[in-house]
Amino acid sequence: MKILILGHRGMLGSDLMLRLGASHEVTGKDVDEIDIASEDDCRRLIAQYSPEVVINAAAYTDVDRCESDRERCMAVNALGVKNIALASREKGVKVVHFSTDYVFDGRKGAPYVETDQPAPLNVYGASKLEGERLLQAFSQNYLLIRTAWLYGLHGKNFVTTILEKASALKTLDVVDDQIGAPTCSWDLAAAVGLLIEGGHAGVFHVTNRGRCSWYEFAVRILQYAGKGDITVRPIRSDALSRPAARPAWSVLSCRKFSEATGRTMKFWHLALQDYLERAGQLKTAS
Repeated sequence: MKILILGHRGMLGSDLMLRLGASHEVTGKDVDEIDIASEDDCRRLIAQYSPEVVINAAAYTDVDRCESDRERCMAVNALGVKNIALASREKGVKVVHFSTDYVFDGRKGAPYVETDQPAPLNVYGASKLEGERLLQAFSQNYLLIRTAWLYGLHGKNFVTTILEKASALKTLDVVDDQIGAPTCSWDLAAAVGLLIEGGHAGVFHVTNRGRCSWYEFAVRILQYAGKGDITVRPIRSDALSRPAARPAWSVLSCRKFSEATGRTMKFWHLALQDYLERAGQLKTAS
């Protein structure tokens, strides 16, 4: 297939380029070549490359900054999706787009399924939900993938932040009252390939299996990286006074993905080990 990836130099986009490039004709464009908030840019690019599939891996993902930069956040995460959907519909192109566990408020207390009612707590979640609605309103052929707690080799993420802090500090404070599913972008990119190649459409939840708190995630990161001498202290979210509220429970059920593809995602702690090995930072698997 001819696939156009927007945001191809980002964390997920980089892995999509590698994963899909092995079997498909893949072209990547990034922010210096296209502004997805521009309707003209989207039409021009899609007309120029005539892809069969457009994958939108571009997003404004700074959750706290979104609170004070709502206009730009909405322009990228919502209006940009509408522009891509409209330009793609004109050419009969399938749109693959990514959303987030943060479209939910975390009050369910059990894994969210694709049909659960969203209720975002912050501007970032609201912008991603609006992007979902615009995609569904303006595209007749879309694949909407919600994921969570994403990390990868390219770009800033929780894993690199913890390892960087551990190089400078002997004690780290990490929240333990938010539960989710850490997801490696390398594994997500493989799942995207399965869904595209299988001709699937609609909404899918895709994360690595299992769940943990940010505190438990941090402990595993340091353990696997051979930094078990670092002390990690669990704290409550309100101790951080961050601008954006986060859901306390944002685990996504991936049953629909498994039933559609016949595959299950890797457990999050195994995915973390694989990631650290690829990053050259795995010291111990005990």
